[in-house]
Amino acid sequence: MIHPHTELRFISPEIGYGVVATQRIPKGTITWVLDALDREFTPQQIAAMDPLYQDILDTYTYRNNKGNFVLCWDIGRYVNHSFRSNCMTTAYEFEVAIRDIEAGEQLTDDYGYLNIPRPFKGMDEGSRRKVVYPDDLLRYYPTWDRKLSAAIPFLDKLPQPLQPVMQKDVWDKAVRIARGQEQMDSILTCYFGPKEVALPSNGQFPKSSV
Repeated sequence: MIHPHTELRFISPEIGYGVVATQRIPKGTITWVLDALDREFTPQQIAAMDPLYQDILDTYTYRNNKGNFVLCWDIGRYVNHSFRSNCMTTAYEFEVAIRDIEAGEQLTDDYGYLNIPRPFKGMDEGSRRKVVYPDDLLRYYPTWDRKLSAAIPFLDKLPQPLQPVMQKDVWDKAVRIARGQEQMDSILTCYFGPKEVALPSNGQFPKSSV
């Protein structure tokens, strides 16, 4: 479930639709939670479907650390990619704002931590990274962990409208992490794929810069 202070808006012909904040969402706010209405598909289930449904799932799902594809039931499926994303997933099936998100601003994810099945070229945002790879988590998790570690401490100091849809044990664990009573699990636990990194065709990886 996406944060309630958001709405779906047309962004541009190039981008299409995106999820936009209707109010300021402070750093440390939980922006999305996997809930009971979100649906998980195995690769075998998708392979047995009509191509029409396969195309829809290819566009709107992300892949979890089990290799299954998750379809968000609400507008959360329209959150766009950014190399400078303002939201980030965690090891606990929720996402958090890693900086303040102002009203009128898109909520964005870095698709590099969503286990995409194949590389794609992102929009040029002035970062060193230009292409999202399926195994980006293996390279960039230290940077992403640092961003999460800087945001999580605010979690229990802010209004959290999505807390009611979180499992109690997940919320309690998140609070312990926010208070420094428990160590945060790395975002690397979200990874699905070969543990050994294969070089892209040009023999080089983009340098870490987000």
